[in-house]
Amino acid sequence: MGFFDRLTGNKKSTPPAAATPPSDPTPVEPSRSAEPAPASPSAGGVRARLAQAREKLDVKDLPGALAIYEEVLAASGDRADVLVTISGDLGSTGNVAQIVELVAPRYDAQHHGPAIGLNLLQAYLAQRNSGAAQHVLDILFSLNRPELEERLYGFSNAIADMMAIPAAAPTAEGNAAPEPRKTSLASISKPIWFYGLESLATQILPSKPSRPRRIAFAQCALPGQTEAESAAQKPESELNRLSRALPLWLAEPFHFAPHYAPMAAIGLVEDPALGKYFASFSAEWSPENLRQLVETTEGGLDYIFTGALHQAAGDYELLVRVLEVKKFRERKTFTIRWNPATADAELAKLHEQVRTFMECSAASEGLTYVPAARPRAWLDTLADSLTLFLQEKAVLSGESAKAPADPLATAASLAVTSEIASLAYLTLRTRAAKLGLPAPASEPALFASPLVDQAGSAVQ
Repeated sequence: MGFFDRLTGNKKSTPPAAATPPSDPTPVEPSRSAEPAPASPSAGGVRARLAQAREKLDVKDLPGALAIYEEVLAASGDRADVLVTISGDLGSTGNVAQIVELVAPRYDAQHHGPAIGLNLLQAYLAQRNSGAAQHVLDILFSLNRPELEERLYGFSNAIADMMAIPAAAPTAEGNAAPEPRKTSLASISKPIWFYGLESLATQILPSKPSRPRRIAFAQCALPGQTEAESAAQKPESELNRLSRALPLWLAEPFHFAPHYAPMAAIGLVEDPALGKYFASFSAEWSPENLRQLVETTEGGLDYIFTGALHQAAGDYELLVRVLEVKKFRERKTFTIRWNPATADAELAKLHEQVRTFMECSAASEGLTYVPAARPRAWLDTLADSLTLFLQEKAVLSGESAKAPADPLATAASLAVTSEIASLAYLTLRTRAAKLGLPAPASEPALFASPLVDQAGSAVQ
């Protein structure tokens, strides 16, 4: 079973039907299911105000109820009984957006218990926000409450079904006619710029032992990017491009290390309405997702790298986790922050830290690996190379089948800096020509080496 099987609703063991939440998740946990907080002197007053708010909800006076809730939360917003009552009453009256707005920022699973989390989870399901729902589900699983396990697996199936079948427009009869959406995984097991240079494989890549350490670099998550079709509509937005380019870049030196066999795992979606496009992940890959990735990788995996990328007001933050598969434990985390002025220095520092931690040393055969002198520009080259490679293979369609703006410009500016940069430019230029893209106005200077000369002849 593959990593994406969970996303499409397939599990090795299916929980009893009773554990599956109702198809309409709007009815939320009633307030009486809460684990009440210890009474306080003002508890009676708080309960009375919450009852008044519920009366307003019953007569559809949402603004009046919200005014009371704001008052109560200002004084008692950390109480579990308050949060569970508010979320339960809002949910049972169909006001799920207000649950997310009022309760989600205050919820702490360890402090408040699972009842509020269940309400919040159902609110996200009602909004079809699968990424946020998965995040809350993972938090609830982490509480290790056996009595909730079957129910949580039911929610897991509901999230998987949602991701597999997107919302559809009503038919003429007024009934929704959802179309299945399939999610898959592209495993890039060579440098993305290498494809097209297979005839020079022995001169570029070193040989590997019979049992190298297998390592996967997963596409980075983009927390906060919750629109399911965001990658389909804006596949070449900066964050989407970086989420795909970063694993390709971090995997790169391991292709030249004699004792590692790396791969980059990139998500793809096939949608009848939107075509084939790059996937986007709004939450970090869960332990269950990663286990399934291991199970479907030939030879298994020894290590997995995952990442989460944030951007706000021109500042970027990247969190990278290293998981040791055998013990299934986190070995190391790396965190970097950068802005346009510091990007190259901070990214280069991260690349060096990863290589050092994993004891990644270059082989004596093949070309001599040299890290990119301008990492931020190199990430753009890798993103362009991946997009055009998959377009050439007819893997992408719809918006994702449109070429990036001037895909050769960045690669051309880097070409002279190293053998690898020249090889990347040559394969990218060849791929662009096959796709009918405009030829460059002039050829850039290339790195002077016999290998680059041979590659130039091989790709013509």
